[in-house]
Amino acid sequence: MRDFGGGFGYLLAGQKWVFRHGRWFGFGLLPGLVAFVLYAAALTGLGFGADDLVAWATPFAEDWSSPWLGLFRGFLTALLFCLGLFLAVITFTAVTLLIGEPFYESLSEQVERSEGGNVPESGRSLVQELWISLRDSLRVLGRVLLYGILLFALGFVPLLGQTVIPVIGFCVSGFFLTLELTAVALQRRDVGLDRRLALLRGRRGLALGFGVPLVLAFLVPLVAVFLMPGAVAGATLLARDLLPEEPAPDPEPEPGRDTAYGSEAGPGTAYGPGTAYSSGTAYGSGPAQGPGPGTAPATGFGPPPPGY
Repeated sequence: MRDFGGGFGYLLAGQKWVFRHGRWFGFGLLPGLVAFVLYAAALTGLGFGADDLVAWATPFAEDWSSPWLGLFRGFLTALLFCLGLFLAVITFTAVTLLIGEPFYESLSEQVERSEGGNVPESGRSLVQELWISLRDSLRVLGRVLLYGILLFALGFVPLLGQTVIPVIGFCVSGFFLTLELTAVALQRRDVGLDRRLALLRGRRGLALGFGVPLVLAFLVPLVAVFLMPGAVAGATLLARDLLPEEPAPDPEPEPGRDTAYGSEAGPGTAYGPGTAYSSGTAYGSGPAQGPGPGTAPATGFGPPPPGY
């Protein structure tokens, strides 16, 4: 339950971030508006053409008597439109992220800069990023459809289908919505789909706390458009919590410091003329001398004797 509250906290933090940075809020609205217009046009066309599509698909019912023909085709028409609406809800985020890949990538990077720490870069081109996003989105959509078909079938179970199944459906949708949104930041860190799934399964409460309220809000027309920029910002903050912070690079060695042995240059450690190594063996340019104060043993290396 604590993780669930934490996930909702990330969602609120993302919305607050974009409202504090109004320019980025407007910047992030554009892909959502484009996707909304496309989906509105598709659903409008489905609403006007669903009757004809159902009549074309059910020629065997032409001879049915009234009212069975109207009830049967009316039920199928409503079912077709609900299916289209369901597909629109579960694919809206993926399509919006594909349309707005450059927009949301820039937004996510700006969130990370404002929070401090390293801002990783994938080094891939835009075409490569789009291809990876499309491939992963299709894989996620396949999983969502499998769960959707199963939950749809269980929805006909008396009592269970009207109480427990809808709750499970919202949880499944919320989990996969979080998976899609965190992909913006995690893909930049070269975290593949399988590992993203494993990370979110390990923090399932965090994923549900972030995604389920967002799914419920997305059911209201146009709300998804205005919440998308903040959702991407919040998912970026959440992704930073899923992965440990990358260590900062080691600082450059200070001038005059022996990097091999970690000690500063000075008598007994340097390799300069006339100084000794830590063993006391001289590496100077003068002749080797016998034992005495401040001198090295007679094992030193002096210049070669004449005629050598």
